[in-house]
Amino acid sequence: MDIIIQVIQVIIALSLLLVWLVRPKMETAYRGGNAKNMKEEFAIYGLPSWFMVLIGILKVGFALLLIAGIWLPYIALISAIAIAVLMLGAIFMHMKVKDKLKKSLPAISLLILSLIVIIFSL
Repeated sequence: MDIIIQVIQVIIALSLLLVWLVRPKMETAYRGGNAKNMKEEFAIYGLPSWFMVLIGILKVGFALLLIAGIWLPYIALISAIAIAVLMLGAIFMHMKVKDKLKKSLPAISLLILSLIVIIFSL
């Protein structure tokens, strides 16, 4: 089971790193409202640009710690909890702007995967 949890940790981490380091300026079907990039998405949510930077630092940081958690399991637990909280925030923002469920699917998926890591890390 450990290897499955470790694979899930890597999937979560790579997903977050892809979104925040590779695709922040790209249009995707999952951006909130009619946003074409990450900056527009946070504006649609009514959040300041400095908050986008803060969230990006947190998500990238916890993604990297989740990978480190493969060797240090207590770090995986802390990181998975933090990512779950961040995903709840993302889901709430999509609900706030009345997005269709489809736009929340990545956040919902990462929330579920984070919860799996949490449960098996306890």
